[in-house]
Amino acid sequence: MVIVAAVDHSDQAQAVIQEADTLAQQFAEPIHVLHVMKRSEAIQAEEDSLTHTDEAVSVDDLRDRAADVAAELAEANSPGAETVTVGRIGDPAAEIVSYAGERDARYIVVSPQQRSQTGKILFGSVAQSVLLDADCPVVSLRARTQA
Repeated sequence: MVIVAAVDHSDQAQAVIQEADTLAQQFAEPIHVLHVMKRSEAIQAEEDSLTHTDEAVSVDDLRDRAADVAAELAEANSPGAETVTVGRIGDPAAEIVSYAGERDARYIVVSPQQRSQTGKILFGSVAQSVLLDADCPVVSLRARTQA
């Protein structure tokens, strides 16, 4: 079993990794820090690559870029538990739930983004979808209000 820390580029990533580390140490489980690159980000990276080098970016390279984000966040927050960093591409909620299922996760740790009601209706909530769809317990940290 593993503890999955689902991170993004937000300030909440630090809190997600810290909470995952607390759980990992409590249950003697490794942490898998997971960053999912949205399809729109992957398309933008592909377009940027074609503009600058005329070479397509491979899917493996895009996954590596997503894993690099997870690695940077893990290193910056120095969890005490054994840590694996993972990158995926696609719908963040679906990929988080899928990855946790594949790894028989003990917990998933997420943190919702602070959004207006309209933003939630238009864009949905990754954290909410993970809470509803995951087969394991989900720890959802309180969203910080923006100052």
